[in-house]
Amino acid sequence: METAFVDQENIGAIQKKVKGKAAGDKASSGAVKALKPLQSSTNHNIELGRSQKTIEETYQKKTPLEHVLLRPDTYVGSVEKHTQNLWVYENGHLVQRPVTYVPGLYKIFDEILVNAADNKQRDPSMDTVTVDINAELNTICVFNNGDGVPVEIHGEEGIYVPEMIFGQLLTSSNYDDSEKKTTGGRNGYGAKLANIFSAEFIIETADGKRMKRYKQVFSNNMSVKSEPTILKCKASENWTKVTFKPDLAKFHMASLENDVVALMSKRVMDIAGCLGKTVKVELNGQRLPIKSFGDYVGLYLAAAQNNKEETLPRIYERVNDRWEICVSLSDGQFQQVSFVNSIATIRGGSHVQYVTDQVVNNIMGVVNKKNKNAGVKPFQVRNYLWVFVNALIDNPAFDSQTKETLTTRQGSFGSRCELSQEFLKKVAKCGVVERVLTWADFKQSKELKKNDGTKRQRLTGITKLDDANDAGGRNSELCTLILTEGDSAKALAMSGISVVGRNQYGVFPLRGKLLNVREASHKQIMDNAEINNIKQILGLQHGKDYENTKSLRYGHMMIMTDQDHDGSHIKGLLINFIHSFWPSLLKIPDFLVEFITPIVKATHKNGKVLSFYSMPEYESWKDSLGGETKGWSIKYYKGLGTSTAKEGKEYFRDLHKHRKEFAWENETDGDAIELAFSKKKIEARKLWLRQYEPGTFLDQSAKVIKYRDFVNKELILFSMADLSRSIPSMMDGLKPGQRKILFCSFKRNFVKQAKVAQFSGYVSEHSAYHHGEQSLASTIIGMAQNFVGSNNINLLAPLGQFGTRSQGGKDHASARYVFTCLSPITRFLFPQPDDALLNYLKEDGQSIEPIWYCPIIPMVLVNGSEGIGTGWSTFVPNYNPRDIVANIRHLLKDEPLEPMEPWYKGFKGTIERSATKENGISYTITGIIEQLNETTVKISELPVRKWTQDYKEYLESLMLGNDKIMEPFIKDYREHNTDTRVHFEVILSEKNMAIAVSEGLTKRFKLTTSLSTSNMHLFDEKGVIKKYDTPEQILEEFYHIRLELYVKRKAIQLETLQLDLSKLDNKVKFVLGVVRGEIIVNNRKRADLLAELKMKGFRPFPKKSKGSEPAVIGGDMSDKEDDAEEDERGRGGVRAGDYEYLLSMPIGTLTLEKVQQLCNEKEKLEGDVEDLQRSTPKSLWETDLDNLLQQLDAQELEEAKEEEYENRHMAKEGAAIFKRATSKAVKKDTKNKVTDGQKVETYRVQELEEAKEEEYESRHMAKEGAAIFKRATSKAVTKDTKNKVTDGQKVETHRAQNGGAKKQTVEQSQKVQGKPAAKKVTPPVDLDSEDEELNSSLRHRLAAYATNQADSTGSTPSQDSGLQLDNLSESDAETEKTKRAGSQKASVTLGGKQKQAKAAAGAAKKRLVPKHSMASKIKVKGAATAAVNASKSEDSPGHKSPDKKVRRMRPSPFHKKSGSRISKLIKSTTTSKEEDSPPAAPAEVAARPKRTNRPVIHYIESGSEDAKEESESEESEDFDLDEDDDE
Repeated sequence: METAFVDQENIGAIQKKVKGKAAGDKASSGAVKALKPLQSSTNHNIELGRSQKTIEETYQKKTPLEHVLLRPDTYVGSVEKHTQNLWVYENGHLVQRPVTYVPGLYKIFDEILVNAADNKQRDPSMDTVTVDINAELNTICVFNNGDGVPVEIHGEEGIYVPEMIFGQLLTSSNYDDSEKKTTGGRNGYGAKLANIFSAEFIIETADGKRMKRYKQVFSNNMSVKSEPTILKCKASENWTKVTFKPDLAKFHMASLENDVVALMSKRVMDIAGCLGKTVKVELNGQRLPIKSFGDYVGLYLAAAQNNKEETLPRIYERVNDRWEICVSLSDGQFQQVSFVNSIATIRGGSHVQYVTDQVVNNIMGVVNKKNKNAGVKPFQVRNYLWVFVNALIDNPAFDSQTKETLTTRQGSFGSRCELSQEFLKKVAKCGVVERVLTWADFKQSKELKKNDGTKRQRLTGITKLDDANDAGGRNSELCTLILTEGDSAKALAMSGISVVGRNQYGVFPLRGKLLNVREASHKQIMDNAEINNIKQILGLQHGKDYENTKSLRYGHMMIMTDQDHDGSHIKGLLINFIHSFWPSLLKIPDFLVEFITPIVKATHKNGKVLSFYSMPEYESWKDSLGGETKGWSIKYYKGLGTSTAKEGKEYFRDLHKHRKEFAWENETDGDAIELAFSKKKIEARKLWLRQYEPGTFLDQSAKVIKYRDFVNKELILFSMADLSRSIPSMMDGLKPGQRKILFCSFKRNFVKQAKVAQFSGYVSEHSAYHHGEQSLASTIIGMAQNFVGSNNINLLAPLGQFGTRSQGGKDHASARYVFTCLSPITRFLFPQPDDALLNYLKEDGQSIEPIWYCPIIPMVLVNGSEGIGTGWSTFVPNYNPRDIVANIRHLLKDEPLEPMEPWYKGFKGTIERSATKENGISYTITGIIEQLNETTVKISELPVRKWTQDYKEYLESLMLGNDKIMEPFIKDYREHNTDTRVHFEVILSEKNMAIAVSEGLTKRFKLTTSLSTSNMHLFDEKGVIKKYDTPEQILEEFYHIRLELYVKRKAIQLETLQLDLSKLDNKVKFVLGVVRGEIIVNNRKRADLLAELKMKGFRPFPKKSKGSEPAVIGGDMSDKEDDAEEDERGRGGVRAGDYEYLLSMPIGTLTLEKVQQLCNEKEKLEGDVEDLQRSTPKSLWETDLDNLLQQLDAQELEEAKEEEYENRHMAKEGAAIFKRATSKAVKKDTKNKVTDGQKVETYRVQELEEAKEEEYESRHMAKEGAAIFKRATSKAVTKDTKNKVTDGQKVETHRAQNGGAKKQTVEQSQKVQGKPAAKKVTPPVDLDSEDEELNSSLRHRLAAYATNQADSTGSTPSQDSGLQLDNLSESDAETEKTKRAGSQKASVTLGGKQKQAKAAAGAAKKRLVPKHSMASKIKVKGAATAAVNASKSEDSPGHKSPDKKVRRMRPSPFHKKSGSRISKLIKSTTTSKEEDSPPAAPAEVAARPKRTNRPVIHYIESGSEDAKEESESEESEDFDLDEDDDE
């Protein structure tokens, strides 16, 4: 049986008997273990002893002295021996070696030594510290001069102060935390611990102030003390001396061992280094050779570089009186030696962290500049630093009484240690950066080896790889891996491989462009599947130096890309990849090759095919033809996907012709590759691009291509194209994508809205745009945006949600939902006459956008620009177009320019100049904030390009706090923002309001940003990148080029007008010759007629021929067919098209009226020529500027109306939001009033919208009306004239209903202006862009016709009833209407025949139409200014295009366009007549719907020759109106 002790908490141990088993003691022991829970040995000991102790023995109270002796590790550290690798001082040198010591003994010595050093802070005159260590006698003595301990009895404790502070625990002079001290003592233990752990402790001090010397002896661990001995001393005698004999038994030692003495000696060295040259430190009677902290650090470095060739750097700086710093290099593990108030913080602390972070952050910046992809972290930089710190800290706090680690926060140091830039630069240059980068490269190389390939025959797991059968085998050197640009190129390669076989050819498609490994991070390279796949396929091993390709799976790598700029870039990236990791491979002949394909193929109709591999080669061949391109057709091959499978087989049959080998000649090739792809070569790359010469190309006829030739002659083309896509031109402020969009807008005459998605397809088709349509759609949307911070003048109209200032335009709708068209102002900026002066580019056989446009003001200043390209970036602010116009006028008058400041349309804040430097001017942009009351501020404007949503998130962070903002600053905010306006109300406490006001509201709420003109890089007119310092510099350079363009424009316009004048002169001569019978046209051969015309001196005007250009497959072939027809020559070498302008004139031109009209037009042209000759280029520019300002005024007026409308509604909403009514009745009444007002306003808006719709419909009903009249007439063939008139009246009634809203609106507006409704002025008719050109000449012709009719009837134009209608009273108008209707009705009734009715209607038409036309002409002339601001149609927001495009049409008398124009003009004049004389309108319109009567002419036989002649004459006149302008 065995006794077990069971632990009972708070009761003690209870004995229990455990029965044993027959198995003996072993079994019994097992049974005991099974019953007892797991316990520590300490618990077990307590458990065993509890049965022998009383409660008093169990629970004890110890005095502080007893507690220190019982638990020494709490106070002085361990009292057991430890072995550690430490620095010690022996034989006059510092040595780092394993040391066996007792930390507790070392600590009590340190406490006495620190007390001696602290006296330097109390008495700066102290200059001596002596330490004697006698190992044989086990005695340590520490002496220091300076103020001694006051020898005086403490008033409260009743004992001498020396006895109190050296002989009683928890006594100190450092308990007053309000007093900032830089001493080591803090807790009141210090020297008392040395006393307690000593067998004998003697304190001696001399107090010169009191002239007393004190001595007292403590023994037996401070438990026994002698009476103090006090003697007199001199007043100059001040010192303190402590001698003690450590109680070695407490430290399990028999004597002071050598290691301990060496460690203590090193600690004396520390004191010498900390106190510096002002204090003489002696050890065992010898002065230590240390005069400064720098000397002290030198002992470490001298010892560390023993047996090393490399000299360790020592970068020292005394920051101020409290901080001394020194930095050196470590061997891959961070080291530090630091002191706080002479205390050795062997584990560092916050002071070391404070200094080290500054050094590390600076080194990190340098490392990232040298290699941003090194992937180095701060702790890895620390590993290469050795930091020495000597600091004085106010009231330092440590992690324990051993004071190994400083825990005081940086803000409580009592001083700052800001390392100088000079010091940090020295540290960065000491070698630490190189060590860090070397380590990073080693680590990356080690990790990259994980993805290495090996030479093996079977490779699996790589999708889309078609491996060669012999790859990785015995014949691997003969195998070629073809890397293609995408899957379509792979398909072509696979077609070609069918010719050469699969044994030695493998194909792998690349997914776009390869990563630029030279600038990529380690993680990017490791995670890039494409790079890893290439390494596996080729069997590449990282870091290996290759002399041949026997260890690879393939002996050759062939690059097969498109023959465009992006294809060249892919080649360059692959070359860069190999050169970065395996440069030796590029030196192996025939390893890297490329596969080229034709970019142009010329095919003759006889079957001959010519292939061209560069555009200069093709242009040279085309010039050699001398214009004889008949029979040749051209096909452009920009992508590999253009080639067919058959052509792919042909390529591989002539593999030697398409295979080009890259060759390494010397290190110049490597430098060229690095130049193109390394960030270290930025400046060299800029110089490389500046030296680019247009027309540079790589000669593909050479068999071998040098790497430097590839870079300098092919890759540079990509770099220039990339740069041009990022940096705009100074001339038009456009990048190529924007220029293509504008070109297609002009080409399409884009005045009618279309979806952005559809228009982007049009741009891709007509401007050779080779990039994604999504990018193109984004560019279109960007050109149409007009919110604050975007465009000052948007060139496209935003018809839909194109984005707002809420998210900086990112909230725009999808391209398939929004519409756009040209803005009305665009053609005022880019006048149509300039189009003929520009240099247009050609691509794929089609003419595309010009090199640059030249607007009348520099648009790069109007809308600004921003971009980053190869080697350069740019930022140009926006400027006010009116300021630009004013400065251009200064230049036109040779006056000095006025400085221009940035200006953003709609921005209400301020933009102020903040600094002026040599390379540019800086501006501060400030929003608007105002204080409403003690707790509320209102933010009504944000800085430019600080978007509303982003600022809202910032306010939320101020309200809720985040990682950067720990405590919320505002209570809440309310927002009343719209898509165009900013309105935040921010609520905060009165305390925070005071803080914000004192700091500045704009600064506290981050309502300021800055911009600068120091980075304005643009392409000049020659295509060279150039830096501009001021906007005035841009304007001056633009001015001279634009003025020269006006000179050219005047010359071309004069030439054009003179040609038109000559053409008109020939027309008049030809018509008179035909009329007089001098020229016979009918019933003779065309060739004879042409010869006769030439003989009689008629000037030929041949059409422009494009016969010198071969036909392009996929292009427009109609011009080629026309040219083929015109190529046929008649007698005398006359071409058929030479006199087409005469022979295509309609028969109606032979009338006298037409001859007179031609003469009038000739006179007008002569006047235009004279006016243009009198004008100067500067006056032409002034005119364009005036027109632009007028359009700007009209646009701003429209915007002001919209803003006023919004303000009216926002005012009511604001009243509902902000007004705080105190009475419910008042609130209810106000609400009702506002609601009624809103209802009235809504009704007015609806009326206005309906009026606009009706006005639009009435303007565009010409064609539809013609169709209605046609149907009505055809149905009424068998009816009498009365019924026809009735139908016409119905149609007119329908028109009147449609136009009712418009008439009512006009009448209301006239009443408001105080004008009678009877004298309304009808706005000019809104014609299509194609019809506007004819408007003026058409009215001239009708007026001429009216004059002739008046002459024939004997009346004058002034007597014409049509002209008198404006002055008739209502009764007179009604009488006139009755007379005309009665006469028509009488003629129909009496005659009883439809023919007579038709003749009467025709006569009525002849009388009425010119009269209305003349009236309309007079009204139009009087309303010229109003035409600019005419309301815009819904279908065409621009209302009309500034450029007047006339479509060329064949001289067919049945051309529908002529009819539509006549119909529209008739509608215009009829509407004008209706509005001037409402009672007479129905009868007039019913009597003369011109389109309505034509079916009657064709389907009813006419017995009246006169009526027939009148109809034919009328038709010839109508259709003739369209003809002259065709020429």
